[in-house]
Amino acid sequence: MYDVIVIGGGPAGLGGALPLGRQRRRVLVVDGGRPRNAPAEEMHMFLGRDGFPPAELRRIGREELAVYPSVEFRGTEVVSVSGEADAFEAVLDGGERVRARRLLLATGQVDRMPGIEGFAELFGRGVYHCPFCHGYETREQPLAVLGPDAGHAMLALYLTDRFSADVVLCTLGGPAPQELREHLARQGVAVEEEPLLKVERLSPAALRLHFASGRTLDRSACYHRPAHGQHSALASELGCELLPDGTVRVDERQRTTVPGVYAAGDMARLEALPAPLAFVITGAADGTRAAIWMDQELFLSDMGLRPPA
Repeated sequence: MYDVIVIGGGPAGLGGALPLGRQRRRVLVVDGGRPRNAPAEEMHMFLGRDGFPPAELRRIGREELAVYPSVEFRGTEVVSVSGEADAFEAVLDGGERVRARRLLLATGQVDRMPGIEGFAELFGRGVYHCPFCHGYETREQPLAVLGPDAGHAMLALYLTDRFSADVVLCTLGGPAPQELREHLARQGVAVEEEPLLKVERLSPAALRLHFASGRTLDRSACYHRPAHGQHSALASELGCELLPDGTVRVDERQRTTVPGVYAAGDMARLEALPAPLAFVITGAADGTRAAIWMDQELFLSDMGLRPPA
């Protein structure tokens, strides 16, 4: 019987396993090795590791966990999970069954790429999703935002305000949001409403967009916020409440609505927030916060004490 099974070995999962290992909790980390930020060559806004490869951060994190004898790591998937607090059971790919008193879900989300030739191959390598993560590196360059909705129009306005005077909004064949057309024109954001067929890399710092008419547009980088969803159905399988955007509802201690089940990282958020944060550093912080409160919950339970009001 483990104290905690951590499902997911990204920043949130490793961030949770570390304090649990330091408190001598028996922990099993299960990770199938399919991180959301796998395409990214660098991560940013992680104090002390700005510009660091995310894959290297995960490697170092596992190396640090190896110091703690009570922490185990399995490079596989959890295919199902059931039970209740103090009696959870997870079935691993291959059929092995493991039990734990608590669960920490850190399975993240998965991005769904649009059906544009070359897009998926360039995502994270010229086509970016976040101006906080990549805006500084693309400053003062010609940029494009690819998307038809108000969120992408707002992204174009933000990039113009912060990073570039040359931004084109490509709506992928649909009209630009009517309520933002005046703002786009005022900020000098050009609008291209023709369908986009292909994104091509010309060099490490140059992309070419191919439209349905045969016209092309050269840009240094593009931005797009892809649709996304839960990487795993385990939270739903356990009965955790999901918010309207599909993220798992948690409280200030990272507890889900199912006793004994915690969730961390971009798969979960407080209801008061408009969206989950997908930054590496906030994922690690969520995991750490979950681990601290999970450890205290186990301690009070073992002592037969009630948590203070």
